[in-house]
Amino acid sequence: MSSPASAVDSPGIAAELVSGGSLEMGAHRPQDARDIAALLPAGTPVYVNHLPRHKLLDTLPTLVAVREAGLEPVPHIAARRVKDRAELQNFLKRAVGDAGVRKALILGGDESEALGAYADGAALIREGLLAATGLREIGLPGYPEGHPRIPRAALEVAFAEKMALAAAQGLGTYVVTQFSFAPARIIEYCAGMARSAPGVPIYVGLAGPASPVALLRFAQRCGVSASLRALRTQGMDAVRLVTHTDPKEQLSALSHYCAVHADCNVVGVHLFTFGGVTASADWMNRYIASLGKPA
Repeated sequence: MSSPASAVDSPGIAAELVSGGSLEMGAHRPQDARDIAALLPAGTPVYVNHLPRHKLLDTLPTLVAVREAGLEPVPHIAARRVKDRAELQNFLKRAVGDAGVRKALILGGDESEALGAYADGAALIREGLLAATGLREIGLPGYPEGHPRIPRAALEVAFAEKMALAAAQGLGTYVVTQFSFAPARIIEYCAGMARSAPGVPIYVGLAGPASPVALLRFAQRCGVSASLRALRTQGMDAVRLVTHTDPKEQLSALSHYCAVHADCNVVGVHLFTFGGVTASADWMNRYIASLGKPA
C-alpha cells in the first residue's frame, strides 16, 4: 500500500484506501443495503453492528440483505453481549449458511458485566466456534487513542493473545481501528503496528459524515474525547473544521504516510457512519469519482 518517496502519489493512494475500504450500518435497517450497494464497489465489506439491545440473530436479516445486494456482510460480535455457546453457535451457522459470512469483527463490548460466558474477545475466540463454523478471518479492534477503560499495556497483551489464538485455529486476522480526529495519533499507531505486527492488514477508522452534535456524542461514547480536547485548546475554529463532517484531513495525512513508508500495512479505511450509512456511502462514491477526474 506504499510507494517510494520519489514516486509519491498521495491522491492515488487515497483513492485506493477508500475504494478498498469498508463502512458500517445499523442492524435494524436492512432496507439500506440496496441504497448503499448502488454507491459502492461490488463486494465492499459492510459491517453490521451488534448493539446492547440486539441479540446476535437480530442482525441476520441485515446480513442477508447486504449479501443479496452484492456486498460483503461482516457482523460485529460483542463478546460480553453473547449469552452462551448455543447462541454463538446458532448465529454463526445461520450467518455462514444464510448470508455467506466469511469474517467477523470480534469486540469485547462495553457492558460492565458480561451477559454470559465470554468476558472478552479472547474468550470468545478461544471457544473455537469461529473457525469450526466456517469463518476464515476475524477483525480485531485497534485504538489509536487508547481505550477509555483499559490500559495500553493490557491492550497489547490482549492483542497478542488473540493473534495467537487465531493463528492456532487457522483464522486470518486484520485490524479495524477506532476513529480519531488526531492524524498524528493515527500515524503513530500505524507506525507502531508496522513494527510489531507487519503482516497484519490495517483498516483505519474514519468518522463519516454526521452532524456535529452526533459526532461529538459518539466521540465521547467511543473514547476519542482526547483528540477533541486537544482540538479545543486550539480554539473552536479547529473543532468546527473537524466536525464539519468530512474526514478528508485524516485521509490526506494517512495516504501521505502510506506513500512514503515502504513498511506501511494500511490497506483501507473504515467509515463509522453514526446512523448515516447512505451519506457515508455517497461520500465514498463521490471521493473515488472525483479522484478519477483530471485536475
